[in-house]
Amino acid sequence: MKTKQTPIRFIIMIAVFIFVSINSYAQTLVQIKGMVADSVSKATLPLITLRLKNAANETIMVAATKEDGSFSFTPVQAASYTLLINAIGYSPKTITLDLTHQQKTMELKPVYLSDAMTNLKEVTITAEKPIIRQKADRIIYDLKADPESKGNNVLSMMRKIPYLSLDGNDNLLLKGNSSFRVFINGKPSNSLENNLKAVLKSIPASTIERIEVITNPPSKYDAEGLAGIINIITSKKINDGINGSVNINESLPTGGPGVGGSFTAKKGRFGISAFGGGSINNSPQTYNTNKRVDTALTTLDQHGYQRSNNKTAYLGTELSFQIDTLNLLTAQFNYNGTRGNNHNGQSSSLTGKNQLEQYTFQNDGNATGHGIDAGINYELGFRRFKNRLLTFSYMHSAEANNRNNGVVFVDRVDFTTPDFRQTDKQRFKEHTAQVDFTTPVNKVTVDAGVKAIFRNNSSDFDYSSLNNASGTYEHDAIQSNAFTNTQNVFSAYNSYQLALNSWNINAGVRVEETVIRANFMSTASVAAQNYFNVVPSIAISKRFKNESSINFGFSQRIRRPGINRLNPYVDRSNPNIEVTGNPNLRPVLLNDIQFGYSSNKKLSVNIGLDYSFMNNLDVQVVNFNRVTQITQVTYANTGKANSAGVNFNLSYPVTSIYNASLNGNAMYLWLQGEADGKIVNNNIMMYGVTLSNVVRLNHGWALNADLGVNSRNPTGLQGYTNGFFYSAFNFNKDIVKNKFSISGGIKNPFTKYRNSVSKTFGPQFNQTYQSMNYYRSFSISLNYNFGGLKDRINKNRTGIENNDVAN
Repeated sequence: MKTKQTPIRFIIMIAVFIFVSINSYAQTLVQIKGMVADSVSKATLPLITLRLKNAANETIMVAATKEDGSFSFTPVQAASYTLLINAIGYSPKTITLDLTHQQKTMELKPVYLSDAMTNLKEVTITAEKPIIRQKADRIIYDLKADPESKGNNVLSMMRKIPYLSLDGNDNLLLKGNSSFRVFINGKPSNSLENNLKAVLKSIPASTIERIEVITNPPSKYDAEGLAGIINIITSKKINDGINGSVNINESLPTGGPGVGGSFTAKKGRFGISAFGGGSINNSPQTYNTNKRVDTALTTLDQHGYQRSNNKTAYLGTELSFQIDTLNLLTAQFNYNGTRGNNHNGQSSSLTGKNQLEQYTFQNDGNATGHGIDAGINYELGFRRFKNRLLTFSYMHSAEANNRNNGVVFVDRVDFTTPDFRQTDKQRFKEHTAQVDFTTPVNKVTVDAGVKAIFRNNSSDFDYSSLNNASGTYEHDAIQSNAFTNTQNVFSAYNSYQLALNSWNINAGVRVEETVIRANFMSTASVAAQNYFNVVPSIAISKRFKNESSINFGFSQRIRRPGINRLNPYVDRSNPNIEVTGNPNLRPVLLNDIQFGYSSNKKLSVNIGLDYSFMNNLDVQVVNFNRVTQITQVTYANTGKANSAGVNFNLSYPVTSIYNASLNGNAMYLWLQGEADGKIVNNNIMMYGVTLSNVVRLNHGWALNADLGVNSRNPTGLQGYTNGFFYSAFNFNKDIVKNKFSISGGIKNPFTKYRNSVSKTFGPQFNQTYQSMNYYRSFSISLNYNFGGLKDRINKNRTGIENNDVAN
């Protein structure tokens, strides 16, 4: 019955939101618009500050030019005003405006700024470009302003960015949470997220312009991603003609060679930008141990080894065609692919009262995967209202992953499981259509839109065991299955952004209807779920005259389980430990309250406080079967969690050549759930701190030293990993200023191996897994920048941003 009501409810939602937006238009005030450009090159100038003053010379409104150099003020009363334009490196400009007889809109002629001239023979610039900027809903980290970016990959640089951290296995966390979305140039990439660590390790940080951490996403974003969104902006410089960058790097003993680059070109109304590359990641052989003791004092003792080789490639492109001043067509395409081989072996001994079971196995496996994202966007402007936009967008995503492994047993003692082979073919497809509308109304910018996502996940897994009599592998129907899962999400949003001098308020609401259906082909069983959510959000910021600001936000976020958590494929690579997904998982709703403070004085300070709570959290649960002596790892909606935390970033120029910064976070997590039929608590204090030191010397030299410490982190409802200390020392030398440079460094020079310890507990058992991993590494990198652009690539201002799935 509920499914039949979905189209009617969705039509009502669309009508309500369009009515709310259209009902706000009838205004008679005057809006001021224009464009700012360089007087010599005629190139448009972004991020130029404009102040509108009244007859009493009081600043009543402040604005900044957009990427295309355009600006607009929210409509004001018809009167006389003064427009003051200030920009570093340009002479200030003042324009007198008489709006007393103006009708609705005043379109100014292009404003050209001239270079500020001095008679000094030589000027030494000692001020550094700010690395961190804060807005009401996000933190922006400028990688180009950090010399360490020239010798590191993107994943390594994440340690230095507010709200971000890496755990002991280099998994990226946002506010200590693994549930977030990652965008490339403001566009989602499902294929990237499902292979996040490998791809981010492959991307040289020197090919990236900045990273935005959106901690309180507005209503125009999907409600998914419990912690927020990480938006990676690739390099797009401004000069003339064509520009790009190339990076070649090598890392030893782990890692391997890699290459990456970015390229941007613009001619007339057509523009193209692209970035891509690839890497080889070798992990030499290391060793591990695993010990489990249950309440009956039965002990599982395992000793093993592992080694692997992985190859990763990625490519991203954006195309832009400016049909005319009111019509813009853009498209994007992203691809990434991986191929890996892994080898591991293990000797196992299960001992207890009158019990002895032993075996040794070797497991050879391989995995391949690739994913694409392709989209097209059409943006329609309006001649009388420059900032009124109507955008139609479509995107298609597809991903395929194949896993194969074969296990051979020897030295058996009372162990009868035959040799076996496992395969899993995992597929993901998604189609998204979206319409967005934005318009200024007085001092308010109104956004509204509707969206539909049609998503299909599938897995076809096979288990074959060896028939010793015939010497062939035979299909096991009981341990094989085929699974499909469809998720259709229909949503609509309405948001309002109000700018009042030093205040900025962004508030809105989003409604989402989710229809889920799962089919198990082998067992002919079906599971269906429907959800309707109303998701509010608000972000408020206040700027002060002393270059400081505060912000406050509240939002609700949703996490829908992705294919990695839903997939019922059972990984039996270790016969005593089975790992599987749960196709019956339900979405999780999180409530998040945030407060932040920022100051851009000599001591740069960014502090954020955060409190969140959620029920029915889908956490990793470990159940132990005493009869079979098998530990079963899966996911279940059994968790209840609360967390309170602080994130901070401090930066101070100690001298004219030495800058120190401290980036860190601390959070206390209260986590409770049910395992093996009993209530389990896993309350834990988590923290991570990184001290970065940058010394800029003469002749293009820059030296970096990073020291960091991380606490233990939870691995689900019943486990946690140990903490660790991190250190890195790097150098960068400009061979040709702003063109060619060489970088190198060493990570963790004092520790060759890191002993990673994971503890898991339950009502009936305790387990400790230890793995020795290479920790010390050496790297060298060559960076080359070429060309320049005299204008930016035109990009649509709104579009599809699917941030609604977590894996």
